[in-house]
Amino acid sequence: MRQDVEAIAGIYRNLGAPVAEQMVTRALGELALTMAGIAEKVRAQELRDLARQLGRLGRLAADLGLLTLAMVAGDARTCLERAESTAFAAVWARLLRVAERSLAADVGLADQSV
Repeated sequence: MRQDVEAIAGIYRNLGAPVAEQMVTRALGELALTMAGIAEKVRAQELRDLARQLGRLGRLAADLGLLTLAMVAGDARTCLERAESTAFAAVWARLLRVAERSLAADVGLADQSV
């Protein structure tokens, strides 16, 4: 998994540790909630508006330096927009794995100070 640690380091440098910690914690929470909402829509086979939500997930991940998560979210969005259901199923499974690893690995992300 690719991660750009400079994204978080820059937030800490620009805002200072206390504010950056709150901001990163909030962003990670939004990312987790967005992923949970997307997962619920996929389980319910409610694909309307899913491409927009995948785009949001990708932007949130990129802002936090979670490059692999952002890339796979983009791939899932592309499969969905092209109506490639088999490809979407495969990429969706990968997105679930990457999101789980990304969020588990970044539990302590907000506690970093630079």
